[in-house]
Amino acid sequence: MNPNNVIKAEVVVIGAGPGGYVAAIRLAQLNKRVILVENDKLGGICLNYGCIPSKAMSYASDFLDKIKNSSNMGINAGKVTMDFKKMQEWKNGITTKLNKGIEFLCRKNNVNIVKGTAFFESSNRLKITGDKDISYIDFEKAIIAVGSKPVELPNFEFDGKKIISSKEALYLDKIPKNLVVIGAGYIGMELGTVYAKLGSKVCIVEMADQILPGFDKTIVNVLQKNLEKLNVKIYVDTKADKIENNKVSVNSKEKRQILLDADNVLVAVGRKPNTKDLGLENTGVKLDKKEFIEVDDNLMTNDENIYAIGDVSTGPMLAHKASMQGKLVAEIIAGNKNSYKNIIVPSVVFTDPEIAAVGLSEEEAKDKGVRIKTGKFPFIVSSRAMTRNETEGFVKMIANEKDNKILGVQIVGSEASDLISEAALAIKMKATLEDLALTIHPHPTLSESLMEAAEATMGKAIHILNPKT
Repeated sequence: MNPNNVIKAEVVVIGAGPGGYVAAIRLAQLNKRVILVENDKLGGICLNYGCIPSKAMSYASDFLDKIKNSSNMGINAGKVTMDFKKMQEWKNGITTKLNKGIEFLCRKNNVNIVKGTAFFESSNRLKITGDKDISYIDFEKAIIAVGSKPVELPNFEFDGKKIISSKEALYLDKIPKNLVVIGAGYIGMELGTVYAKLGSKVCIVEMADQILPGFDKTIVNVLQKNLEKLNVKIYVDTKADKIENNKVSVNSKEKRQILLDADNVLVAVGRKPNTKDLGLENTGVKLDKKEFIEVDDNLMTNDENIYAIGDVSTGPMLAHKASMQGKLVAEIIAGNKNSYKNIIVPSVVFTDPEIAAVGLSEEEAKDKGVRIKTGKFPFIVSSRAMTRNETEGFVKMIANEKDNKILGVQIVGSEASDLISEAALAIKMKATLEDLALTIHPHPTLSESLMEAAEATMGKAIHILNPKT
């Protein structure tokens, strides 16, 4: 053992989430000596307390809801119940398998995993706490991939029991009878939908004038109608004030006070980067006003030895963005010419129906001064959507009026999360409406809706009426 408990690496990666472990593996594949430092579980927030467990619960609750509402297809299942403990065991089994999978891949790719907390003592040395064998890591390059954490609210500080974050919401012992969700962003909407389908009486409180602020109003309307069918109460233009005696006091824009019953309060008003307590002041790394790490197009910080990816860095807080950044920064450190500039990042909200978007919205394109044309194809006339009994929603396409290049696609409907990838590829490859319309899509499928939307945008729709000019 090193007498000073110091080990050396060409590259050290801090954080083993979807950005960090991907970067470490790719670096090892590129023949770099890599150390991956993680103070919790491999896979980070996404695998253990976010994306994966939430999608497992979403699938289970959707499955339950579909069985309960399948009588129109001739399926009468009688009284269907949910064994919540069993569902949690199934969900936890998935994360365990994925944890082991990441550990296996790291080991087979010769990534050295250190369990502990990292602190920068300089631009070339980390102090490690929590590992009995290692005190310091000397490195040539470092990648910060430490993720983010939930934002707390005054009067609603997390206690992990009554007032919870998304993390605790995924590991409750029982289904709450009454759940108040503060914040109608994608996290609040996804988990609110899950518990509504599991039987909770859900109330959603949002300060903005609509749920999912920033999304197209026509998309939000589709989701809101479905939430109302699930008896979810939605309060927009409303602020949560305090909680007393299992009741949340909220005040509407009209100064009207409402008391909401709450066994649990899920606070989901956003996340902030984990940039404190890293010792960044001992390096050349700079933060912006919101405490995100400033990086250039190569994801390099102001310190030439240190890079930053994922939630602590540029762009939306999305796991797939972090993974792509991890691959790119590994290639950059290895000497290959890559850049994060002009990367296309799709976003997905796993509600019912799902929402997905990529590229520019109609408003964003207009703000840029681009003359556009738009078109829609509704799932209500999709044969495949009918056979699945899921006809809510539509595909909307935004294209440049000048050359028909596809600028953006928005989807609300069943399987939107899978359908959006074709749209992302189309924008990445600078495809035109004609390219998409002339690509033969198998029938009957939901993917045909992208082809149909492209045709509608050109005024050449077959299965819906073209607008009169």
